[in-house]
Amino acid sequence: MSVNEKKRITNDRYNSKCDRIVIQPIKSTGQAIREAAAAAGQSLQGYILQAISERMERDSSTPSQQ
Repeated sequence: MSVNEKKRITNDRYNSKCDRIVIQPIKSTGQAIREAAAAAGQSLQGYILQAISERMERDSSTPSQQ
């Protein structure tokens, strides 16, 4: 199934605004993170970004807009 041209352009525009940060936890840790995100009713990305934002705030750093 292919994505129509307009959707691809919209996706490309959005993705150009995003940074890519890759993490590779051990599988058991990754599964625990996924389960914690699900239990919180959040997406995995949302859960991780919230955790980072809270840590940065606690450490007196200023998190940038998402």
